Amino acid sequence: MAALGKIKPLSDNVLVEPVQKETTLPSGIVIPDMAKEKPQEGKVVAVGSGKRDDKGNRIPLEIKVGDIVMYKKWGGTEIKVEGKDMLLVKEEDIIAVVEN
Repeated sequence: MAALGKIKPLSDNVLVEPVQKETTLPSGIVIPDMAKEKPQEGKVVAVGSGKRDDKGNRIPLEIKVGDIVMYKKWGGTEIKVEGKDMLLVKEEDIIAVVEN
């Protein structure tokens, strides 16, 4: 298993740690893991250097480490890093940055 600091996404890939939503409703009802939807929001942990255009010039990513992002529901590749569930997502599968 790789260490988090040792993973460097390539090209336009972004490493995201999915954010789990509340598991207890305001009424006190607990939602089991199996009933929860797959998260579509997460914190960016690492970013690639960007893809190249037709002339070979690097196009930097708009996303940066620390951003909270929303991504396509079934986008990305699930991996485990240091026991945590992570997601490798292409920048084009990120649909929004959540601003505070």
